[in-house]
Amino acid sequence: MGLSKLLLAICFMGLTLTHVSLGQNSHQDFVDAHNAARDEVGVGPISWNYTLAAYALNYARKRVHDCAMEHSMGPYSENLAGGIARTTAVEGVNLWVEEKQYYDYESNSCVGGECRHYTQVIWRDTVHVGCARAHCSTGGIFIICDYNPPGNNDGERPY
Repeated sequence: MGLSKLLLAICFMGLTLTHVSLGQNSHQDFVDAHNAARDEVGVGPISWNYTLAAYALNYARKRVHDCAMEHSMGPYSENLAGGIARTTAVEGVNLWVEEKQYYDYESNSCVGGECRHYTQVIWRDTVHVGCARAHCSTGGIFIICDYNPPGNNDGERPY
């Protein structure tokens, strides 16, 4: 009788850990990671959009065979990230946010590295985001976020 209770407790703990792992890739995780960066520069929050998410998922499914970091060339602004299979939604967004170090507000340019993924995350006029995360046959992960209204307009400041 004691052994069955122990096994039941172990199974319960395993399910609890699985839930936590899956929770790191929810649409709210994508939104929260974006909004943390937006809040740092005083830009209003972004919200989830299911149309954008469907668009992102459709394109992510097209990339599962190669995980190529090629943009969809669709009607929205878009950020792409790749990583190992364990890369979470938050880690993907944080890859873009880490580019903040290269953005110079005074000159409104990237200095010393890429920063346009970051400026899209914080683009003041963008209010909706939809993202997808797909496991590729190559063993990697493909992360995509689409934004509306589109941002990163040449010559304009993100905030």
